[in-house]
Amino acid sequence: MTRRRWLARAAFALMLAAAALMIGFAGLASLAMVGVGAAGACLLVAGAYWFLAHRGLVRWLAFCLMILAPIAVLVTFALNHLLWVGIVAPVLVVVAIATARLALTPVVADPGMPVREVPPPRRAFLIMNPKSGGGKVAEFGLKEKAEALGAQVALLEGPGQVDAAELAEEGVAAGADLLGVAGGDGTQALVAGIAAEHDLPFLVVSAGTRNHFAMDLGLDRDNPAACLDALTSDGVEQQIDLGIIGGRTFVNNASFGAYAEVVESPAYRDDKAGTTLQMLPEILSGHRGARLAACAGESTITGPQALLVSNNPYQDGDIAGLSRRARLDTGTLGVVAVTVDSARQSVELLRGGKGRGLTRLTVGEVVVDADTAEIPVGIDGETVLMTSPVRCAIRPKALRVRVPRDRPGIRPAKPAIDWPTLRQLASFRARPARRRTAPAPRRPRGGISRPS
Repeated sequence: MTRRRWLARAAFALMLAAAALMIGFAGLASLAMVGVGAAGACLLVAGAYWFLAHRGLVRWLAFCLMILAPIAVLVTFALNHLLWVGIVAPVLVVVAIATARLALTPVVADPGMPVREVPPPRRAFLIMNPKSGGGKVAEFGLKEKAEALGAQVALLEGPGQVDAAELAEEGVAAGADLLGVAGGDGTQALVAGIAAEHDLPFLVVSAGTRNHFAMDLGLDRDNPAACLDALTSDGVEQQIDLGIIGGRTFVNNASFGAYAEVVESPAYRDDKAGTTLQMLPEILSGHRGARLAACAGESTITGPQALLVSNNPYQDGDIAGLSRRARLDTGTLGVVAVTVDSARQSVELLRGGKGRGLTRLTVGEVVVDADTAEIPVGIDGETVLMTSPVRCAIRPKALRVRVPRDRPGIRPAKPAIDWPTLRQLASFRARPARRRTAPAPRRPRGGISRPS
């Protein structure tokens, strides 16, 4: 507790140092500095919106605004001989916020998702995609290492297209007592659903490109071969939730709106950036794509340009609330919706969750409807067409995941900045001791006693 108190005091000291620096060296101009910095940030965000929402001359003027706005802020500070103040003061504020988070971190950290000891599998069946992650299966010798540990390995390679779900079912029919995947999150989700259906443990090998699922499990994303340690007696088991959308599973999230519309385009594969910039103006203006409406618990979200439903909520670590998930066993869905119809609303996103353009919810079910019979949905990075309305739900602790006992990626969730609690921690005043009050005299049974 003493350490947390001094960290809280240090956070306030750093904040005061930033304010003192600005007032001491800038005087009344410090208020103008804050205004200039805020104006520059607003112009930068507004320029980004105009760049994405328009084409032609307006787009390039917006691009120039995005470049010139921060330069203008720096030049303004430099002309007033306050450039170093404009750099050092924000750095002090950033350090103060980081210190405040440390102060608010509980002394006893959240142990995370519980694990249980289970014997290692005897007939593990692993599906590996040789092309995933730029060829990580061959680069790290995953097939040979898995087979050396007694696993049977099936490769997702031709001739023709190979169905990962069919391979998994064949493995179950042959008597597999564990299913695993070395590949992308989309393939992980398909096989995870089959493992859950047959109540078999599931193994994740971080051989994909981004490995979001592996990251939230705390697995080593730099060395996929380390994930195979779970096949030995060094492995433990966790029970986590699975997302369900239209009868299929997802381990990360389901995305509706702009992202799914863009990825569905045939031109996206060959020119991702160009296709995105070409399609976004019509999507943001509502002239292309389905108009969405979502019922999330007791809330209704009308006309979002982007809607993300995640298997357990993401931490509130950035402007969109998309960083990582501290737990995968809360039995809830996370919802992040962005509804931005103007540059003004895009600027409001700087306020985080307080802006009208950004909605964050934690619910048990989400129903997404549209003004079209079918809508594209990005499920763990793979886009499919689904009949509207689309229902998303959660299956609590439906999947048994086998992971190595020691996982380098396990990190505690970042606490939210709670200034009243921080101020109480930083206080030098001793907490007043609770006064002991004498117990009230008991009345004798049988009525009131009278003095003789």
